[in-house]
Amino acid sequence: MAHNVIGSELQPCSYEPLTGFYRNGCCDTGAEDIGLHLVCVETTAEFLQFSKDHGNDLSTPVPEYGFSGLQPGDRWCVCVSRWVEAAAAGKAAPVILEATHAATLEFVSLSELSAHAFEQ
Repeated sequence: MAHNVIGSELQPCSYEPLTGFYRNGCCDTGAEDIGLHLVCVETTAEFLQFSKDHGNDLSTPVPEYGFSGLQPGDRWCVCVSRWVEAAAAGKAAPVILEATHAATLEFVSLSELSAHAFEQ
């Protein structure tokens, strides 16, 4: 059973749109997940534009892969390296701590994640 960054059971990130490297709704990871899709975020227009500008367009639909494109407010498992880049540029999307995989802590501190935690 996977854990999140706050030490409890990893919670789902999103089923609509269906996210996760394994498309199971969770930011689970494994040897096949080279991009380390560990961080559950609630996307913002600013983050989506940052990602697009840096080579990963998450907002444009790709129907042949069943991807309808993300809109601000959608939750998505993003690559930890992209989230760190966005945070350094002041464009980090809010993090859903309960749905962010514990392996994220190998790359970014809990205090940094908490500083960008999603608040209802």
